[in-house]
Amino acid sequence: MKQILITFLILTTYVGFCQDSEWTYLFDGKTLNGWHEYNGDGISKNWSVNNGELVFTAPNDNQSRGQDIVTDETFTNFELSLEWNISKGGNSGVFFKVVEIPEVNTPWKTGPEIQVLDNENFEANRWHKAPALYDLKPLRRVKYNKYGEWNHLVLRIDHNENIGSITFNGQKVYDFPLHGPEWDKMVNRSKFNGDSYFENLTPAHPFFTYAPFFGKFKTGSIGLQDHGFTVKYRNIKIKEL
Repeated sequence: MKQILITFLILTTYVGFCQDSEWTYLFDGKTLNGWHEYNGDGISKNWSVNNGELVFTAPNDNQSRGQDIVTDETFTNFELSLEWNISKGGNSGVFFKVVEIPEVNTPWKTGPEIQVLDNENFEANRWHKAPALYDLKPLRRVKYNKYGEWNHLVLRIDHNENIGSITFNGQKVYDFPLHGPEWDKMVNRSKFNGDSYFENLTPAHPFFTYAPFFGKFKTGSIGLQDHGFTVKYRNIKIKEL
């Protein structure tokens, strides 16, 4: 009986190790290796590493913006897992499928965003609260940890099945398409409509931006947003499907 128990424990440990070995850490907890500023080479001094956390420290809340960082590597089909901790009243985001184009000055004009937000103290509707697929699909009630506490996001992107999904603090939030008629419909009603004709319509989307490259790519980088608020990230890892 003792021998059986020992064998079981060894097999359990082995299986667990094999499953964990499928993950690649995008942040090593010590350096900013593997990341760079969007359309740039280095990284702003406002991004730093502290106690195993990737931290953006806003010099003046809501005044910086634009120092977004992206991974050196690109991904197509994957599962991304990370934790985030936002400051009071804070706003940030996690991008995916980001492609750096010289004439496009920000990653959110190519890569969709999963919202990172202090839902309690930042005024936002259900299309813009964390962890929504920003401005594309509204949220229902989710289990949310307040500012200063850690939230866990899992984003799964599978182009072969044409399904993206968001899981937040262990709760499945929703699925969404990645391409095709349903995706196009979501984009067309959003601020990311690529047709400049819509900018002059009345009523226009209140935050309309001309973004002809938005969501057009299957392969791209993972990105983290500087939206002018202090935010922390940790345990950032990815598993390619």
